[in-house]
Amino acid sequence: MHTVRTQLDLFQFVVPRIAPHFTVYAFDLPGFGWSDIRDGAIPDEPSLRAKMKEALALLALTRPILVGESIGATLSLSIAADLGQGVARVVAFNTYDYLPGLERANLLASVIVKSVRAPIIGPVFAALENRPILAGIMSGGVYDPKSWPADLLDEFNRVGKRKGYPAVARGVMKALPSFVAAQASYSRIRVPVTLVWGEMDWSSLQDRAAVERAVPAPKIINLGRSGHFISVEKPEDFADIVVEAANRRPIQ
Repeated sequence: MHTVRTQLDLFQFVVPRIAPHFTVYAFDLPGFGWSDIRDGAIPDEPSLRAKMKEALALLALTRPILVGESIGATLSLSIAADLGQGVARVVAFNTYDYLPGLERANLLASVIVKSVRAPIIGPVFAALENRPILAGIMSGGVYDPKSWPADLLDEFNRVGKRKGYPAVARGVMKALPSFVAAQASYSRIRVPVTLVWGEMDWSSLQDRAAVERAVPAPKIINLGRSGHFISVEKPEDFADIVVEAANRRPIQ
């Protein structure tokens, strides 16, 4: 599961590396990527969690491994809290459950995100996004800005021009407190969890410690020379961690 302002293509370098080991389902979260945009839909954590649980039920998956990055990581954990032994385990890369979130990426992100969240002018700023602005913000999510593939940024930019998409992007940014609140559910998880942090992730050491305390007995991995989007700049490590996590012994 991906995060805000991205889509399933975020994992274009990861899926081929894990497909020999698993059947892989990569989702566009509701309203993101090329999924349907429904008027009035609120992309907050409870709504996205409910939709993803519906998708898992529709696919009739038997105890899937949930893997997510950023918001996708938070959703993976909150879904596991709800489903109990209905999932096998969770691999959560750089959970997105703290304030102010994306605003920490860089100065450009701070200015744009604050403006997008603001009343009255927010929709105007959301609609003004273009490829240079998108690339500038995304560069704050990786250790090496050159690691962003041009074709991936082009794809994100195309999606951003869809009718109704700016409202979705603004909605999820305004809904950040609901993802922070999801952390309260982590203590109910009863399956193995691997927490992965990029060295230069936006989360502070205090933010990470709070998640590590909330999740029962997690395995913790810290990756050097990486930022928020590990799937983009270190897809080999991302894939290796997922494969290794599948062999971790259940919580007794």
